[in-house]
Amino acid sequence: MSVPLAAPPAVSADPGPLRQLQILAARVGAMCLIELQKLRRDQTELLTRAIQPALWLLIFGETFTRIKAIPTGSTPYLDYLAPGILAQSALFISIFYGIQIIWERDAGVLAKLLVTPTPRAALVAGKAFAAGVRALVQALMVLILAAILGVGLTVNPLKLLAMAVVLVLGSAFFCCLSIVIAGVVLSRERLMGIGQAITMPLFFGSNALYPVDLMPGWLKVLSHVNPLSYQVDALRGLLIGTPAHLGLDFAVLVVATVAAISVASALLGRLAR
Repeated sequence: MSVPLAAPPAVSADPGPLRQLQILAARVGAMCLIELQKLRRDQTELLTRAIQPALWLLIFGETFTRIKAIPTGSTPYLDYLAPGILAQSALFISIFYGIQIIWERDAGVLAKLLVTPTPRAALVAGKAFAAGVRALVQALMVLILAAILGVGLTVNPLKLLAMAVVLVLGSAFFCCLSIVIAGVVLSRERLMGIGQAITMPLFFGSNALYPVDLMPGWLKVLSHVNPLSYQVDALRGLLIGTPAHLGLDFAVLVVATVAAISVASALLGRLAR
């Protein structure tokens, strides 16, 4: 009499947390690679985008350094300004990323991506960190120009690495903010209008151009809830050695980026309808 074979042990269809994290990281990396391949095809975009920060350093920075209109203590104003312009260039790259999402929706690309096994958070995070890498490439141009102009930048590799992390986190946040706006307004025209309306208040409402102590009371309040202020504070502390609250700066940027990725992921489905 034959003995019945034992059934094989049941295998869970759900991968463990570590495996899920590995899958998420791999898909985020794949999305980043796709975004960067687009940049490789059109390298003139970075050169044209670098014109504006270069003008800020060459004209605004040099002029206000001469007239000493903004008190920055023992730090030359051009040195004080350079990290702020670095953050500004990352902001300007990232804040209109939602237009690309709307274009992908209109072309049918977004709908195809959403039916793949790739989690929505990975799709958003991939675009967010690709924006950060774009910002790093442009930051290199700004740093070279700042060094040519005599800005006293650090050469400490650990500080430069931390600077890169700060830039990527800030760019990722503003990229996700743009995707959130796109998920709410659903059209390129409205996104362009809102993006242009909030870019300057974000920039001038931060400590990029002048110390917080010089601001009126109401603007100080806005500066304290503006993630760009924490990004600039960290960049200054890392690049030129001014006093900074690096622990708080990194914490705010990480929390803001994670929250923005979560909200943008939740609105991605609405954008694809």
